[in-house]
Amino acid sequence: MSDVEYPAVLASGDVPRPGEVWLVGAGPGDPGLLTLRAAEALKRADLVLHDALPGRAVLRLVRAGATILNVGKRKGQAPMSQARINARLIEGARAGQRVVRLKGGDPFVFGRGGEEAIALAEADVAWRVVPGVSAGLAAPAAAGIPLTHRGVASAVTFVTGHDEAGALPDNVDWAALAQAGGTIAAFMALTRLDEIALRLLAAGRDPATPVAVVSQASLPGQAVLRTTLGAATLAVRRSGIATPALIVIGAVAGLAAQLLPALPVPVEAVARRRAGT
Repeated sequence: MSDVEYPAVLASGDVPRPGEVWLVGAGPGDPGLLTLRAAEALKRADLVLHDALPGRAVLRLVRAGATILNVGKRKGQAPMSQARINARLIEGARAGQRVVRLKGGDPFVFGRGGEEAIALAEADVAWRVVPGVSAGLAAPAAAGIPLTHRGVASAVTFVTGHDEAGALPDNVDWAALAQAGGTIAAFMALTRLDEIALRLLAAGRDPATPVAVVSQASLPGQAVLRTTLGAATLAVRRSGIATPALIVIGAVAGLAAQLLPALPVPVEAVARRRAGT
């Protein structure tokens, strides 16, 4: 008999309490992929600070009368600095509010949730994480791409395409990633794809390596651009594919056409629709 106790999946009263901050993952955009606990937290919150979410429909769950603040960054512009966000979370909690910090995907996967958790802990504010479906998992799945596949890819690496200043991170060993093989799932990398491709190619990655760019995953405007590492930069420029987008690099990106040939909207169709042809 195990001594481990397992709580109910959604215990009664398991919602933010006054003076608490919950770091909540909103998932990739489709409100249907929001967790039950995240939905309940939004319904009970007094203060919600949200990122620039790819799908804003989840905000409809916030109760009437709650304060909603958009603190998300778009194209380098941020209405509120990270330091100010941290301070606002602490202020709300100390005022006795039920605070939700709503973040796209998962709070701890390229979401700066760790920084916020540290700030809250240092301020002696009670906090909790509600995991969300990361775009790193949702986008490939929505495009019919298995990140791992027996005999094709036994490892996957999640990496960000830009640092806080918008440059390619200098603490990522792209040469090592090229040599390691497997699948690379690159977040926020569309504007740095040319640099990423050049570094991988220079380190020996095959130019014919399949690449898939998944745009607006799980949303009505989802589109998928299929190309190769050697041709990716030009293909992205010609397509005009929209952000947010996740880039999948590796042999598994070539499996999607076999597995789900009709599911994702081809990016060429989206381009024609925008042009009115």
